[in-house]
Amino acid sequence: MTSMTDRAGLQVAQPLATFIEERALPGTGIDAGRFWQGTAAIFARFAPENAALLARRDDLQARIDTYYGDRAGQPIDTPALRHFLEDIGYLVPEPAPFQIGSENVDDEVARLAGPQLVVPILNARFLLNAANARWGSLYDALYGTDAIPGTAEGRGYDPRRGAQVIAWAKSFLDKAVPLANGSWADLASDDIQLADPAQYRGRSEKGRLFRHNGLHIEIVFDRAHPIGRDDPAGIADVILESALTTICDLEDSVAAVDAEDKVAAYANWLGLMRGDLSDRFEKNGAMMTRALNPDRSYIAPDSSRFTLPGRSLLFVRNVGHLMTTPAIRLPNGAEAPEGILDGIVTSLIAMHDLQRDGGNSRTGSVYIVKPKMHGPEEVAFTNRLFDAIEDMLGLARHTLKVGVMDEERRTSANLAACIEAVRDRIVFINTGFLDRTGDEMHTSMRAGPMIRKSEMKSSDWIAAYEDRNVQIGLACGLSGRAQIGKGMWAAPDRMADMLDQKAGHPNSGANTAWVPSPTAATLHATHYHRIDVFARQAERKAEAIAPLDRLLTIPVAKGHNWSEEEIAQELDNNAQGILGYVVRWIDQGVGCSKVPDIHDIGLMEDRATLRISSQHMANWLLHGVCTSEQVDAAFTRMAAKVDAQNAGDPLYRPMSGHPESLAWQAARALVFEGVAQPNGYTEPLLHKYRALAKALA
Repeated sequence: MTSMTDRAGLQVAQPLATFIEERALPGTGIDAGRFWQGTAAIFARFAPENAALLARRDDLQARIDTYYGDRAGQPIDTPALRHFLEDIGYLVPEPAPFQIGSENVDDEVARLAGPQLVVPILNARFLLNAANARWGSLYDALYGTDAIPGTAEGRGYDPRRGAQVIAWAKSFLDKAVPLANGSWADLASDDIQLADPAQYRGRSEKGRLFRHNGLHIEIVFDRAHPIGRDDPAGIADVILESALTTICDLEDSVAAVDAEDKVAAYANWLGLMRGDLSDRFEKNGAMMTRALNPDRSYIAPDSSRFTLPGRSLLFVRNVGHLMTTPAIRLPNGAEAPEGILDGIVTSLIAMHDLQRDGGNSRTGSVYIVKPKMHGPEEVAFTNRLFDAIEDMLGLARHTLKVGVMDEERRTSANLAACIEAVRDRIVFINTGFLDRTGDEMHTSMRAGPMIRKSEMKSSDWIAAYEDRNVQIGLACGLSGRAQIGKGMWAAPDRMADMLDQKAGHPNSGANTAWVPSPTAATLHATHYHRIDVFARQAERKAEAIAPLDRLLTIPVAKGHNWSEEEIAQELDNNAQGILGYVVRWIDQGVGCSKVPDIHDIGLMEDRATLRISSQHMANWLLHGVCTSEQVDAAFTRMAAKVDAQNAGDPLYRPMSGHPESLAWQAARALVFEGVAQPNGYTEPLLHKYRALAKALA
């Protein structure tokens, strides 16, 4: 059991106290006494309010459950539902028109459009890969994926595949950086005459730098290179500015259940903020060391020298308001709210960046994404919390910027009021389809059986949700000041599909969207050359905001009777996804990974995907679409499948035929206790069973 030590009346886990005092505080100008006194004061002030907000969630949910229970079997009257939600304070009045006032926002967030990565903060190697994904080789991204038809043949370089890649890349250049005459495919030297000479920005030792739609493209000329040697113009590669921003995630993609886990996460954030994070690992039989890339140097047309950032601009995603952590116990013995601890510690660590030149933010800001907030009162709570943290750390007001995840129903329905609550520090709104769907189902759990999971994306409330997010963001003045983001492409091996479909995100007016890998970021960057996002935003500003009643349309199946085969298919699909994710979370502490789905297609899974699958099964079970025996039968079938899918993993512990498996027990609990879980969240049960697994280990 982790030992605790007293700090200003708080009981602090010794590993956390040691990390704060010996690693995080030195260099900030804040001594330990001041830090702990300030931390204790923040918990004393905000922990009770945090608890009251969670109680408010429960009260609203109970009233909504009663509303649907009293009308069981009746059609849903959306205007009457809206009136009820207004009466109980779930819906608040729309604020008067306003424009956000966020200042000192880096260009990557406010004035540029490009891909965004989300990376689990517990994995240093992944963190470094993501931070260094600011620039990526288009040739490599095309050669090694299905972005273009076919695959490379043989063990070495395949010239036929290479020719496909080069043709695709040069066709892209023809559109993004057109020549004055002819095509890049016909270029025979590095003497480049552009249709728009202003696109030329400078040169490096072997490259020429261009800019289009705010993003840079570096074309590498090198006749000594195996590719450049055979190219008529000597072009060896095309390097795209790719992941402009990255979210370092303490939340959905990590399994952090105790003080040791939290310290490991905070230590990686510290390495990023100090610029000294590195990782040594084995790859292909050789040891490698990875560190953060330096900035990139160029010579401008007037012969002056300039640099461009070599790394993605980093956000940190704190946890939401729900969870508590054993890393700190309050004077009354209760675990401390984990989101408050994250806010304090990640902000303290970010001071190391604020005190150095050429680090993460060039404008002196700290970027914190705050997830799973329910409505404007919870957003306003975060604003006051950030005020208090700034005061405690001696930071100027609104140094701490906030990204608001639009992934809970009460936030979507009151989005303008949520934005207004943080109008001077907001830098980000983002739609999250899976969490949002999970909350949609839980909020209306008793309204009736939900449509099949695959039908959710085409439902009317989803279309209204995605439209309103952009429309309200633009109406509140986010264009040119903040990001309007869209969610993840979950299939990292399906880049052709991503190229075909994900253009819809920038075309919607979103100036960022999530991608699962650096390679995907480079390919998705081509969409931002194809589409001028800020021009699209200007067009969409004229639109009327989608009606709230469309957003409030409940995705219940109206009088549909599914066949036994359809029910079994739906249960199997959900059960396989739950088991495939949970077994790694509980047994190995892996919070995000590429998990094979029921068709053996690798999908990036995190707690958001788990939430929707478990809530869907819980909903069907509640309304008698299926029986508990059918649910258990699906889990039994799918445990065998998941075991087979993981047969090559030496750390894997089989579930089939092992009822003592904690992963198996957790998966069942997520469904059979799903109705009772707060807002349908999976964290309480996952943390419970992961802590048990760690204790047994």
